[in-house]
Amino acid sequence: MSLKLFKLGFFAAVCAFMTADISAQAPKTDYPLRDAVEFTVRGGMPNFLDKLKSGKPVKIAYLGGSITAQDGWRVKSLAYFKKMYPEAKAEQIHAAIGGTGSDLGVFRLEHDALDMKPDLLFVEFAVNDAGASPENITRSMEGIVRKTWKALPDTDICFVYTITADNTKGLQEGKMKRSESVMEAVADHYNIPSIHMGIKIAALEKEGKLIMKVPDAKIERVSGDELNSFNIPKNADGKIIFSKDGVHPMPETGHVLYMEAIAKAMDEIKKITAKASHKLPAPLAADNLENAKMISLDKAAFSASGVTKLSADNGIGKQFANRMPGVWKLEPGATLSFKFKGTKASIYDILGPDCGKLEITIDGNARTTQRIDGYCTYHRLAILPVGDKLENKEHEVTIKVLPEELDKSKILFKHNLGDMEKNPAKYKGSNWYAGAIFIVGDML
Repeated sequence: MSLKLFKLGFFAAVCAFMTADISAQAPKTDYPLRDAVEFTVRGGMPNFLDKLKSGKPVKIAYLGGSITAQDGWRVKSLAYFKKMYPEAKAEQIHAAIGGTGSDLGVFRLEHDALDMKPDLLFVEFAVNDAGASPENITRSMEGIVRKTWKALPDTDICFVYTITADNTKGLQEGKMKRSESVMEAVADHYNIPSIHMGIKIAALEKEGKLIMKVPDAKIERVSGDELNSFNIPKNADGKIIFSKDGVHPMPETGHVLYMEAIAKAMDEIKKITAKASHKLPAPLAADNLENAKMISLDKAAFSASGVTKLSADNGIGKQFANRMPGVWKLEPGATLSFKFKGTKASIYDILGPDCGKLEITIDGNARTTQRIDGYCTYHRLAILPVGDKLENKEHEVTIKVLPEELDKSKILFKHNLGDMEKNPAKYKGSNWYAGAIFIVGDML
């Protein structure tokens, strides 16, 4: 594949707090970092590859963040499998949501991937999990594996690791970052193959043959179709330009290198041919999230007024219809209540410019939070934490939309204030948009 540079536009279906997650470095811990290797074959993908070789139809699910959501390695790897096995019909399940990590992935896994019965599940969360604790990464990633093999024991899984400009130094020194090292422990335990797509990229940068981002580039928005097309300047020195922002690769440079890493790994992974249904060993973490559930808000109780279930045919309801069971708009004064027995609860919700402040009460203890941040010139998916590591007993939750008007000019990033000045009506209101309840346990 050619690495020739030229002007291009690329799609980056980015969402949520991606840039914030990457720029905020994870706190240092004593967690042992793994040696950087391009791939580890382990149990391979024999069930998936046997179906391809036999000319049977296969489905490949891509569960990840914005780097997977781009029309990059996801699209190129699907094309690779189609070319290698032209008699088989290969199709994709696009299950990537920008800026989100394994903590959301484990809850949305059935809805976005498993319900379509994939034969192979790629999991890409190491970048967005960079700030998460090793404990929480293990709980979520192990939950993804165990949920998959409980439902579909013949489905193969592969962990893939992408790279950002902040990661190259560690790889050049021969070590994976913390989130990847934690995921490798999960991959070891379940004999899952893993591919690190950034090893060669870090080496090329060290050799002076690649630059990770265009100097002085600025991403003003981390989600939406507005990122579908923009011009990337060529490097006058003839160096490979990996990306504009140090995160999201250019399709004809960074993503080509990603695909080359996959192809190299597949040359060895294909040698594992012994088919078998996957059996689950004892878990690494007793409190892993294999029992994580997404519950429709039809199961919750709402206040009598100020609540509207949005149509899936237009507006915000349509925008998120493919990810949420439904979208409810709650206006100031409205409440959502539910009871559950379990150890964890959160709400699948939406941040946006017309959103405001909430009061969350669980078992009589109240706190407040806001559902707008510096990126919110648009609406995007998020998780509202309610309670975690709770005693496994009955819990009662009420969430109220507060009438308090926020000074949104102090919340938005400076470079987004111009949008507020041009479109003040968009920022009016103190609403909340909720889509589902996430629990580890059972609704009551």
